[in-house]
Amino acid sequence: MEAKRKPLLPGDIQLKAASGATEMDGMLELPVVEAPAVENVRGSRPDWLRVKLPYGETYKKLVDTIESNGLHTVCQSARCPNMGECWTAGTATFMILGNVCTRSCGFCAVKTGRPDEGLDWDEPNRVANAAKTMGVKHAVITSVNRDERKDGGAPIFAKTIERLREEIEGVTIEVLIPDFRGLWDALQIVIDARPEVMNHNMETVPRLYKRVRPQAVYQRSLDVLHISKDQGLRTKSGIMVGLGETDDEVLALMDDFVEIGLNVMTIGQYLQPTRMHLPVEEFIHPDKFTWYKEVGEAKGIEHVESGPLVRSSYHAERHV
Repeated sequence: MEAKRKPLLPGDIQLKAASGATEMDGMLELPVVEAPAVENVRGSRPDWLRVKLPYGETYKKLVDTIESNGLHTVCQSARCPNMGECWTAGTATFMILGNVCTRSCGFCAVKTGRPDEGLDWDEPNRVANAAKTMGVKHAVITSVNRDERKDGGAPIFAKTIERLREEIEGVTIEVLIPDFRGLWDALQIVIDARPEVMNHNMETVPRLYKRVRPQAVYQRSLDVLHISKDQGLRTKSGIMVGLGETDDEVLALMDDFVEIGLNVMTIGQYLQPTRMHLPVEEFIHPDKFTWYKEVGEAKGIEHVESGPLVRSSYHAERHV
């Protein structure tokens, strides 16, 4: 049997020429994209972040389908503003491995604690059945962190991918995975299931990790994406802005993405889910999001989905 390739680490590959870039005397010169002269907002939520909550009979039926199967969606748990739009477009994000996370990230509304239960081996069946009933064409599978387990719950990811393909002809699948604490055997289980898109969110810039993702490591998260890309998967990652990062820090993170060959990046406004979570430092102007998209794609990221209400799974069906 062929041995599995040794995972590449970020220093092992060379920076590829960015789209639209030119080479002069061995140096890569990127097209200049001027930053917009806009004022971000501090204080109350601006009008561009006000959205209508989903409603109607179709929405109610989808909620009933999820609840009757004993499932969780990150759309509901994270209070996503795009829930109605995505569900209507045939995209849903299912959250597996329970609804209690072993980590305490400062931005996340999912419950924190130690899960009482082991793996639920019927969960992949229920996800596949619910997705089929909902008419899902592109399924996004994410999870809480299960750091109490050596496998991080990776086998349930693999089984869910398998059952979705058995139940829904032509379905495409994106997985939004945890870092599995750097246990690469667990990551390999998901890689071997060959999802169409492998997503792992960096969430923020390195300087803010201790405050925003206290149990995560920036380089480890970057390695998850690099290893997945090295084994031929389409990779994706996202960040939130408005947590106190600078433009230069965002652009440096983009450079890290370009270096590992990331395909898709999402950028959205951080919104404080409750008073117990990190406050919003500023509301980023929509023109700045447009600028982030232009800069990221000029640097060489294939597609950057950037906007105040963008979340990791927003327009996910377009990223396959």
